[in-house]
Amino acid sequence: MYYEPIDPQLFIANRERLKRLLPPNSLAVVNANDVPPANGDGSLAMIPNADLFYLTGVAQEQTILLLYPDAIDEKNRELLFLREPTAENELWEGHKLTRAEGKAVSGIQQIHWLPEFPRLFHRLMCECEHVFLNSNEHSRAVIEVESREARFAADTIRRYPLHDHRRLAPLMHQLRAVKSPLELALIRKACDLTGAGFLRALKFIKPGVRESEVEAEFAHEFIRNGSHFAYLPIIAAGINACCLHYASNSSVCRDGELLLVDVAASYANYNADMTRTVPVNGRFTRRQKQVYNAVLRVLRRCTEALTPGKKPLDWQKEADQLVEKELVDLGLLTTRQIRRQDSDRPAFKKYFMHGVGHPIGLGVHDSANLTEPIQAGSVMTVEPAIYVREEGFAVRLENDVLVTEKGPVDLMGDIPIEADEIEARMQKSVKSFSPNGQRRPPVSTGRHLPLAGY
Repeated sequence: MYYEPIDPQLFIANRERLKRLLPPNSLAVVNANDVPPANGDGSLAMIPNADLFYLTGVAQEQTILLLYPDAIDEKNRELLFLREPTAENELWEGHKLTRAEGKAVSGIQQIHWLPEFPRLFHRLMCECEHVFLNSNEHSRAVIEVESREARFAADTIRRYPLHDHRRLAPLMHQLRAVKSPLELALIRKACDLTGAGFLRALKFIKPGVRESEVEAEFAHEFIRNGSHFAYLPIIAAGINACCLHYASNSSVCRDGELLLVDVAASYANYNADMTRTVPVNGRFTRRQKQVYNAVLRVLRRCTEALTPGKKPLDWQKEADQLVEKELVDLGLLTTRQIRRQDSDRPAFKKYFMHGVGHPIGLGVHDSANLTEPIQAGSVMTVEPAIYVREEGFAVRLENDVLVTEKGPVDLMGDIPIEADEIEARMQKSVKSFSPNGQRRPPVSTGRHLPLAGY
C-alpha cells in the first residue's frame, strides 16, 4: 500500500457503530469486490469495496467479513477471512496479509484463511435469525455485471431460504454519511495533495501543451506522494469542456482558450474532488472573466448555504436560481425566456444541467440517502458551472466542504480559485511561450503544497 498505516481504531469504531444498528441475533456479511478481467488472461487493478474498507481497513481481494454480535461463542462475533499468503501467489502477485497483519490493520482478533469460510459461515447461519447481505444501492448506479456481493447474496438466499434476509446497504449509507475525525484527516490529505498537483500544473500550462501533458503533471505529484487519481481526470481545453465527462485528454491547449481541469487525488481510498478553470495563456479575456466570476459567486453562495438540516433538493433549487440570475446578467438568458419556459425544461438547463454537489468520502460520489437532510459531519462537493457552447468554452469550479453546526468549512480553501490569483500564479509559465507560438521545452517546476493539520 502506498499510504501510511491507518489507526485501526477507525475501523473498530465503525464496526461498533454498525453493530448498534443491527437487530438482535443478526449476522452481517461483506465481500471484497471482484478483480476485473481485461483482455486475454489479463486483469485490471481491483477497486476496494468501500464498505469492507470502512469496516476493516483491508483492501485485499477475496476478503470476507462476518459480524455476528450475538454469536454464542465470543470468538465468532468478528471474523475476517483472507487469502493465505502462499509462496506461489506471492511469487506471481506480491505480498498478501498475514494473520498478524490482518489483526494489526483491522483490529479483528479472529483471522481465518478463506477455505475455512464455508464451515464457519454455515455454523453461524444455523444460529442466527436475520442475515444482512450487501449490495450496491447507489441511486445512480448502472449495474450491468453481476458483482461478487450479488453472487454471494443469491447463493445465500438459495441455500438458506427460510432465514430473514435483509439489506445492509441502507445501514452503511447511514453510517458513512457522517465522517469521523480520522476520516476527515484522510480526506484533508487527499485535498492537500490535490492542491499540490494543481499548483504544479499551473506552472506548466501554456499554449502548445497537450491536455495529456497536464494530466501527467498531476500524476507525477500524486504518485510521488503515495496517492493516485480519485477518478478518470478531465483535462478539457476550449469546447471540450462542454462535454461533462470528457476524458480523451488528447487535444492541444491553444492560446486564448480556457482549460477546465476536473482532477483530484485519492489517499488511503478516501477521495477529493476538485475542478478549476484557467486561461491557457495566463490571462482571462473580459468575457471569460465575466462568466468565471459569475460561477465563483454561485460557488460562494452555495457553500454558505450548506447547513445541517437542509434537504439536498432544496439546496439544488437554490443553486439553480442563483445560476439563472447570473445567466440573465451575462446576457445568455432573458427574463422573457424565463417567463415563457416549460417548467419541466427550464431555460437555465441549457447552460447548467447537472447537480450542484454530492457527498464524497470512500466514494467520489459517496453513499448517502439524498432524500434525507444534510447532516453535520458530511462532506459535500460544491460544483456550479456555466457551459457556453456557442462561445466555445465552459467554466466549472468545485471545492469539497465539511458541513458543521458552526458553518461550512472549505477543505480546499487554500487552493487558488480567485481569477486574479490564478493569473498571477500563471505568469511565470507563460514566459516560456515564445512569440512564434512554439512551446519551449518544459522544465519541471513542481512545488509541493505543505500538508496542513497533521
